[in-house]
Amino acid sequence: MGDNTDLQTSAAWLSREDLESARGRLPMLYVHAVPVRVDDRGVVTQLGLLLRADDDGGIGQEVVGGRVRYHEKIRDALARHVESDLGPVALPRIPISPQPIAVAEFFPTRGVTPYHDPRQHAVSLTYIVAMTGDCQPQQDALDLSWVTPEEAAEMAMRGEMSGSHGVLVRQALAHVGFPV
Repeated sequence: MGDNTDLQTSAAWLSREDLESARGRLPMLYVHAVPVRVDDRGVVTQLGLLLRADDDGGIGQEVVGGRVRYHEKIRDALARHVESDLGPVALPRIPISPQPIAVAEFFPTRGVTPYHDPRQHAVSLTYIVAMTGDCQPQQDALDLSWVTPEEAAEMAMRGEMSGSHGVLVRQALAHVGFPV
């Protein structure tokens, strides 16, 4: 058997038309990363939230995330999305064998789960990723805010986060022992 490490994942990337067709027929796989800063004991001191405009013209806070490409390892997808959203010197500390803190099922129909995405049925693996470098908002992000766990919990409860990102943030806070 040959080694497939040289397979080009970009060659299998879907065109806009193919993506829309697939979204209507298949669940899509995503990863979300809740960027954090930790102190020298490993305690979360801040969460990084991106400010973005959504497709409906609204603005809200989000965590890092996006689709997993065909033949792409989860760890590589996390690294790619962190770099794409936070820049090449964010320096994420992604574990060698990452384990998700949550599995979120997004449905186009509201109320099936706490997660909603009007475009598609999607499954997202959610991770907490410590950042050690300089993070700057990239691409379509308008800003990046570092907030305390208390501030993040308040923002999530007040509905200041786009889509279901508030649920993801509350799960991340609970995972690190912060009462939500």
